[in-house]
Amino acid sequence: MTRMTKRLYSSTLPLAVLAAAWVGTAAQAEERRSEITPYIEAAQVVTAELSPGSDTLTYSRVAAGVDARVIGRNTQGALSLRYERHIGWQDNASDGDVISGIGRASVAVVPRTLSMEVGGLAARTRLERNGGGSLNPFEDNDEVSNVYSVFAGPSLTTAVGDVAVNANYRLGYSRVESLNSVLLTAGGDPVDVFDDSTTHDANVHLATRPGDVLPVGLGIGAGWRREDISNLDQRIDDKHVRADVTVPLSPTLAVVGGVGYEKVRISSRDVLFDGGGAPVIGDDGRYVTDKSEPRKIAYDVDGVIWDVGVVWRPSERTSAEAHFGRRYGSTSFYGSFAWQASRRSSLNIAVYDNVASLGGRLFSTLEGLPSDFSVLRNPLTGELNGCVGSLEDGSCVSGAFGSVRAAAFRGRGIMATYGLDLGRMQAGIGAGYDRRKFITAEDTILASLDGKADENIWLNAYLNGELGPRGSFTTSLYASWFDSGLEVDGSSTAFGATAAYHHLLSDHLSASAAVGIDGIDRKVLDDVWNLSGMVGMRYSF
Repeated sequence: MTRMTKRLYSSTLPLAVLAAAWVGTAAQAEERRSEITPYIEAAQVVTAELSPGSDTLTYSRVAAGVDARVIGRNTQGALSLRYERHIGWQDNASDGDVISGIGRASVAVVPRTLSMEVGGLAARTRLERNGGGSLNPFEDNDEVSNVYSVFAGPSLTTAVGDVAVNANYRLGYSRVESLNSVLLTAGGDPVDVFDDSTTHDANVHLATRPGDVLPVGLGIGAGWRREDISNLDQRIDDKHVRADVTVPLSPTLAVVGGVGYEKVRISSRDVLFDGGGAPVIGDDGRYVTDKSEPRKIAYDVDGVIWDVGVVWRPSERTSAEAHFGRRYGSTSFYGSFAWQASRRSSLNIAVYDNVASLGGRLFSTLEGLPSDFSVLRNPLTGELNGCVGSLEDGSCVSGAFGSVRAAAFRGRGIMATYGLDLGRMQAGIGAGYDRRKFITAEDTILASLDGKADENIWLNAYLNGELGPRGSFTTSLYASWFDSGLEVDGSSTAFGATAAYHHLLSDHLSASAAVGIDGIDRKVLDDVWNLSGMVGMRYSF
């Protein structure tokens, strides 16, 4: 196997904080309905390399984990946390530990008024030398990195007379652990891989509904978002205040509009250069920041912001809104569509436009996850797929992994998900397009990134079902098309598919068999394709 290492990455930032918070808050739930399933697992995996070589690797894996869903009067949440140990059978097979998990919970501190929101993610991503990243790494080598993201914060929903009051605050932290922290593209350009960031996000909004005080609805709100990125001490600071109006045209259709003021500033420092003029790279493999020089402004926009749009809610199961206006110094548009045709199916579409970093995008994606879902995992690797099983909005995280560059960016895109639950069978598909136009300061080592864009199209799908009283099957498919605007032929296509059969041997013991194929097609580097098979046993407590 090409560029195999002797070990996998093990986590230095597991979901311990999230798990402790989730378990503690779940214990407070009243009249709850719980599904908490701890398990242990052992499996044998064989991987045959189809391209560019022909190596065959065999390894054993043992794992322990827990899958949980809690739905109560005051608490709703889902959590999947797994620890896995790989034991290679050949010299070039990887040994090591992997921690993966995802969780989201909402806990009512004061019912219907004050809640605490928490979430976390631990996953692995494959780093491409064109700056792309994707979930479901099928190789254990230097291109695979650990990704972590957690957040927590309160949400307030109340009313003062006819005025509805909504406020929230979120504190988030995201991190990427990578062996190769500064990659070189095929053209020799540096790719500074994201390290970590801290995000603060606070919002408050006061509003009246049409007809309560005036024939139209009025609102006023303010928000503040700040991201501190460790790479070259980058900082995103975004403050805004705005007023809005809702004009009903019919019981189901309204025109909305808003105007306000926003100030957005992105700044950073440069890399430290040695006596010979070469950038200094620290022991962690990342650029060393020159803190002796003042901060350099990469983006500084302030002024009037506005948007107009329509809101359509013909029923409790259907809603749509579309907005067009000006923000971040240029034209901006965003919107959403949600349609729940029945209790068993739903379609959700979202269009977005924001300024963030990789850490901020992970934070926002994790916060947008529903608090009730079932976790989908790759049966061969045991790791997370790009989506979770849910009929609610925001059920995929694949779009957040489109690019691993450390630079701040303006991100625009669209995401659509469709979920179907027929009782004995479940299916879902998620797809999206994400474009990140990078923002960097002049006269810095990352100046060549400014104005360039990475684009990513991704797809995830699954179909699971029961085969009789003791049998069941799971299938999954993923694909991503990544194109870097920084180099010629900087594109790559990743693809993977798995199928597994599970048979219940007793109330607690089950056996599984799975096959899968994974690969990546590159324009410059060698293509890589692997075929894998697995047999294993699981004991659920």
